[in-house]
Amino acid sequence: MTREEKATVIKDLTTQLADSATIYVADISGLDAGTTSDLRRACFKANIRLAVVKNTLLAKAMEASEKEFGELPETLKGNTSLMFSDVANAPAKLIKNFRKKSNKPLLKGAFVEEAIYIGDENLDALVSIKSKEEMIGEIIGLLQSPAKNVISGLKSGGGKIAGILKTLSEK
Repeated sequence: MTREEKATVIKDLTTQLADSATIYVADISGLDAGTTSDLRRACFKANIRLAVVKNTLLAKAMEASEKEFGELPETLKGNTSLMFSDVANAPAKLIKNFRKKSNKPLLKGAFVEEAIYIGDENLDALVSIKSKEEMIGEIIGLLQSPAKNVISGLKSGGGKIAGILKTLSEK
């Protein structure tokens, strides 16, 4: 690979790092062709971009990035694959589900919404991270419950002003 090609790869990686709020660094070495194909297919279905990268080029891209990756560059040993996703816990769920059939991929580390997770032991914590959509759904559910109680109380008050005032004073 020439210097120009390396510079292009570093620039592309830097752009991908800048554009992604969720970046997982994983080790998929040792997977046979069929299992690797299954992993790529699962990533595609989950809308996760999977890329195998050279550690030195990724380290330079991390240095060039405006993001602070903390200890994540120290995990760049051996084979390295990147998983980019718009949903914070999607790669963790995919890894956990895929490991029911295989002992790989192993999680080296993750950069999720500016938080850094190092090591495979953080996989369960990453799986339990709620997506923005899940959080919004929970908040809406919590907000709707008291409103529904008040509305049902108002309806049971008979629609008369005295009943409505009594119901509101009770709530």
